[in-house]
Amino acid sequence: MEIYLVRHTTPNIKKGICYGQTDLDVTSDFEKEWKAVHEKLKFDTGTIIYSSPLQRCSKLANTINTNVRIDDRLMELDFGPWEMKAWNDISPKEIKPWMNDFVNTKVPTGESYMDLQERVVDFFNKVVLPSKKDSILISHAGPIRALLAHIKNMPLKDSFSIQLNYGHVLKLEYKDATFAVTKGFHLK
Repeated sequence: MEIYLVRHTTPNIKKGICYGQTDLDVTSDFEKEWKAVHEKLKFDTGTIIYSSPLQRCSKLANTINTNVRIDDRLMELDFGPWEMKAWNDISPKEIKPWMNDFVNTKVPTGESYMDLQERVVDFFNKVVLPSKKDSILISHAGPIRALLAHIKNMPLKDSFSIQLNYGHVLKLEYKDATFAVTKGFHLK
């Protein structure tokens, strides 16, 4: 079974803004970017397409096939009241505990990185693996890194060493209950 993990294309937002589950649109370069993503994928009519419901993912998914299975567990981290604030405008009193332990510390009224990993792994183990079908998962950097950390048995805190640019495509091969990352995996 082949499973592609695809990060969405470039969102239409200024740098330095905290966004996770905010439903951002994509930039005007979207067509060029989705065509580049398609060149890195192998899919046919039997391939199942899963996507985060956020439009920066679902728009890309719909360029592959309009029969997309949307799942909220593929959404980015919930940054609660920090959503759409400049990172520099978030109170040091609020952000410091999270920065010191983002794996276990929840964003106020949001999630911890561990929460995100648990929901993504739950989706993967209950939906993707049992299907036994080639799949494309279109998601965000956080869920993809968290899932790869789980698959590679990597400490979650180290997952930010996994390089994932916008439109990044990784290919996993699942055979005999083991995974091999065969394409697109780079450590920073």
